[in-house]
Amino acid sequence: MSVREKIQNFESLTLIPEAAFSKNSLGRKIREDDDEIRTCYMLDRDRIIQSKSFRRLKHKTQVYIKTFGDHYRTRLTHTLEVSQVARNIGVGIGLNENLIEAIALGHDLGHVAFAHNGEEVLNEYLKDGFRHNEQSVRVVTKLENNGLGLNLTEEVINGILNHSGLGTIKDIITLEGIVVKYSDKMAYLNHDIDDSIRAGLLSIEQIPKEIVKVLGDNSNQRLNTLIKDFVKTSNENLMNGIRVVGLSKEINEAMIELRQFMFKNIYLGDTLKVERNKAKFILEQLIKHFEENPNQMPEIYLRIAENEDLQRAVADYIAGMSDDYCLSLFNKIFVPKVVID
Repeated sequence: MSVREKIQNFESLTLIPEAAFSKNSLGRKIREDDDEIRTCYMLDRDRIIQSKSFRRLKHKTQVYIKTFGDHYRTRLTHTLEVSQVARNIGVGIGLNENLIEAIALGHDLGHVAFAHNGEEVLNEYLKDGFRHNEQSVRVVTKLENNGLGLNLTEEVINGILNHSGLGTIKDIITLEGIVVKYSDKMAYLNHDIDDSIRAGLLSIEQIPKEIVKVLGDNSNQRLNTLIKDFVKTSNENLMNGIRVVGLSKEINEAMIELRQFMFKNIYLGDTLKVERNKAKFILEQLIKHFEENPNQMPEIYLRIAENEDLQRAVADYIAGMSDDYCLSLFNKIFVPKVVID
């Protein structure tokens, strides 16, 4: 018996019947031989961590553009916090932790530089629009590994595709994917409040008192409330034969209200408007430059331009850039250099 088979047997002993068992995976688009040690979801997790797109997350903005403080979140630390929250929930319910981790680590690979500002620019640029969850799937299926993709399992790809927003969960094929969808919101709401307070742009007193009363007045309290409620509510549903995981009505409504508060006051508020406009200007100039000079893009994007179209290729190239790389490229292309005779 291989190590992988032992792990799969352990899954059958420890996970709830509604969990996604690795031995029953829907598989990959291109069939592969089983790994001797790792289950399919463990292999997916490792491929994501080893990808270039994952490494670039460390220099992609979460909310605050080009913040030099060491303690502000980046897209990478956000991803790790989502994984932490989701795994805690998954273990509490009895779901497949390896599948949860793979989805969580891959969910934001398609995010653009300069936080949601970059997404807005590309959404206006592409004729069919741009959504970072769809771009994350494009990264793992078409862009990574020099265009070959990572050949991930269907369950991981589905979880990545459907993680965004607070809308319907009917298209998510695993409970693990639903856990990551909720955990994404739990993580970013809490750490973005922390970062906003650290930046002096928000005070705890500004958060509506009815939300504080339900969720708590600091990050630890809020996360504890959300995680414990999710586990408790989900376990009660499952024990009663209801295949639903999620938050109780009261806690879910409080989280939605907190999300609306953050969008109004921080994400889309006037506080960061000047910096958002600067970021959009940089991205718009780079898009225009590479549309006019496509041969300056790497070979993989020239192939995309040939096989799909130039607009798609430019969008893929821009979407993969980190904040630092965008700034460096902008300076190289547009900022005059000092010439000494």
